[in-house]
Amino acid sequence: MDSAVQQHFDVAVVGGGILGLAHAWMAAERGLNVVLFERDQRATGASVRNFGMIWPIGQPDGELYELAMQSRQFWLQLKSKANVWVNECGSIHLARNNDEVAVLEEFVAEGNRFNEIRMLTAADVARKSKGANPAGLLAGLWSDAELCVNPRTAIVQLNCWLESEFRVATMRGTTIRSVKGKKLRTACGIEYQADRIVICSGSDFETLFPCHYRNAGLIKCKLQMLATGQQPRQWQLGPHLAGGLTLRHYRSFEKCPSISRLRERVRRDAPLLDKYGIHVMVSQNDAGEVILGDSHLYGDDISPFDCAQIDELIIAELKQLIAIPDFTIQRRWHGIYAKHPQQPMVVIEPQPNCRIVTAPGGAGMTLAFGLANRTWKDW
Repeated sequence: MDSAVQQHFDVAVVGGGILGLAHAWMAAERGLNVVLFERDQRATGASVRNFGMIWPIGQPDGELYELAMQSRQFWLQLKSKANVWVNECGSIHLARNNDEVAVLEEFVAEGNRFNEIRMLTAADVARKSKGANPAGLLAGLWSDAELCVNPRTAIVQLNCWLESEFRVATMRGTTIRSVKGKKLRTACGIEYQADRIVICSGSDFETLFPCHYRNAGLIKCKLQMLATGQQPRQWQLGPHLAGGLTLRHYRSFEKCPSISRLRERVRRDAPLLDKYGIHVMVSQNDAGEVILGDSHLYGDDISPFDCAQIDELIIAELKQLIAIPDFTIQRRWHGIYAKHPQQPMVVIEPQPNCRIVTAPGGAGMTLAFGLANRTWKDW
């Protein structure tokens, strides 16, 4: 195929991660003819470098929480329609300090959720989770909304299902070099046309629209994560587990009066946890591996080289929080995603009938389907 040959589609999506796949799905559901461009043979970015947590509990009440719950329903559709492994596991926040208990109690008292959340005693936690360490545990917060997927397989399965069910054309190993009007040109000089174009390539959209990227005010965030091997004797973690450190990271808990006291204690007693943005969470995939993390470094603090001290701090916190049969670390990696300092996501229209949708702030797996559905309702 040479540069004179053009193919026409209703919709072109640039980026084969979860946001791109979500936008391709919602467009195809509306009967539109869709092409998806992915520069690698498969997605290798943030969409496959995460816990696999569908995490409504972390979203503040209002639009973002509603988008998360919509996405949850779409994930459950994929479980039945595309045979994607989706575990309706729920989550427990574990409290080992009085200020953490106070934040959880305030969160429950505030209400406004339409899923089940309630306080658990330490004994309740032990009945719900084999993985929670009972030593020093004061209480927990149960939420039934959270799901678990395996990102590495779910992304591939979703892409294959879109190809077979909706005839979405996936152009793997294809880098889009420019977007002008309705034309997309690849690095090989091949042109495609689409009536509408959605850019879901994360911070990489700077190569297509550098001025818009510069003005968007995005910052990059690097996180470090780890995983054990398959746990022995088919041991099951049960619900996702999150430590009290997590409460200072997710916006849903900002409304709780005691959060300032918790943050001050961490700053005073464990400054390295703040320096590296560490908050500890645990999930388990369908292969039986336990996924552990994570840390947060921003902007100029990001290095291409991983920090052993960060991994050690994460593991030390987790060994107080959880008790699993085999803590041997089999894999280590880092991911980088874009976020905006104030906005929960960034949507830009750099030219007519073209939208950039990016920077869901590390919540792409949780928000992507609801966000994509909203994009096509608006458009």
